Amino acid sequence: MYRKKRLALPFVLPGLAGILLFYGIPFLGGIWYSLTDGSFENAFVGFRNYGNVWQNPMFQLGLRNTLELSLICAPALFLLAFGFSVLLNRIRPAGAFFRSSVLLPYLMPSSAVLLIWLIWFDYGGAVNRLITLLGGNRVFWLQGAELRLPVVLLFLWKNLGFCVVIFLAALQAIPESLYEYATLEGASFGRQAFSITLPLIVPTAFLVFILCVVNAFRIFKEVYFIGGAYPEEPLYTLQNYMNNMFGKLNYQNVTTAAYSFAAIVFAIFGLLFWLQGRAQRGLS
Repeated sequence: MYRKKRLALPFVLPGLAGILLFYGIPFLGGIWYSLTDGSFENAFVGFRNYGNVWQNPMFQLGLRNTLELSLICAPALFLLAFGFSVLLNRIRPAGAFFRSSVLLPYLMPSSAVLLIWLIWFDYGGAVNRLITLLGGNRVFWLQGAELRLPVVLLFLWKNLGFCVVIFLAALQAIPESLYEYATLEGASFGRQAFSITLPLIVPTAFLVFILCVVNAFRIFKEVYFIGGAYPEEPLYTLQNYMNNMFGKLNYQNVTTAAYSFAAIVFAIFGLLFWLQGRAQRGLS
């Protein structure tokens, strides 16, 4: 075993060197920036920057909006991906076309997607026309708090396919004989889902949920596409704050905000891993 690991080391070292050079060293260097005053001497000031940033109202607004959007997007993406994957798994092989088409959003240019979204959610666009046909009133979807809906829908549409593919791979690995035997024994669909499907895909479901959370924290791209660098207050995320501070060359605030957010993300992931351990022990 040790000899096999030693033989694999030359193939792993280039990748590790790249990670250390482009991620590890900048990560450590950023910590130093967050603890200095940004002057010519770059004097050490301890955690003073963290106190100033956390008292900044724009940082507080961005952090609150980021967490709120993540709490909306991550569970919605997870549930939609699981529902679509179960449906597509049930209609195979007739659903081969749909299983392939879920990845089409990854192939579309971002500029084209943005243009389509702006046309659909315009005041005279297709969405408002459908609302008026149903007897409702037109909505200014591209202004104020209503702008969150187009952003969330764009996020779900762009990220749904990859999660569906992962779920489908896990569902198709479950032997059909288990379901056939359970059906013969009189087990209902719900009983099969909790006694067969769920225990067998817990690791995959956890992986998909982690990906959903990670992608939800990166919702800045969708916000920037629709709202720009300075969007409406309901859409101003923490990444907007860091991007604007970087544009002003305020590296202390950028790094301080980044490491503050990283600490929150690590705490959330620690909680998720703890919950996964409890879930696996409960199902075993």
